[in-house]
Amino acid sequence: METVLYTQRVEIIESYGERRDCADQRIAEFISACGYLPVPLPNHRELAAQTFRQLRPSGVVLTGGNSLVKYGGNAPERDGMERELIKLSIEGKIPAYGFCRGMQVILDYFGCGLEEVAGHVAARHRLNGAWEGEEVNSFHNQACLQVKGPLQKLAWTEDGVIEAVLCKEYRILGTMWHPEREHPFRQEDIERVKGLFGKQEG
Repeated sequence: METVLYTQRVEIIESYGERRDCADQRIAEFISACGYLPVPLPNHRELAAQTFRQLRPSGVVLTGGNSLVKYGGNAPERDGMERELIKLSIEGKIPAYGFCRGMQVILDYFGCGLEEVAGHVAARHRLNGAWEGEEVNSFHNQACLQVKGPLQKLAWTEDGVIEAVLCKEYRILGTMWHPEREHPFRQEDIERVKGLFGKQEG
């Protein structure tokens, strides 16, 4: 089975003096539902890069959790690892999908800023744009209101928050909603990931 690498959040356990990598179990289940073997990555830049080069995955998933350090987050090791992962994906022509924080990392990588927004935590929104009318979940305080090339906006909410972006050149997709938090998983999300990670013709 072809593999897909996915990132994990950093949890700081002060009583043990530990910085733990962890992820919702449903992320692995979602990747499996898309037809791939899910492989978690450590928040260690060199080890993650080594894993990427060794496994040559069919795709990479940048997951949610942890704000970027420049926006108040406390996991610089994750910021650095995920930037390296995007770079490796572009160089290796491996498609990448990022959701929530994952999309924010993609936006930041391409120089698009984030702003504080209200009404986007534990909410649901209907999309405008390419996926008009779809209803998605929302669990974020920060968002992007304007993108620049090579990213293009695919979907947005009524208040102007960009909910999905695409970079055709590098086969990078970002969504602000969490596909793993849908019960059951939305077929639209599964099909988009399968289409993104699927082998290209020719």
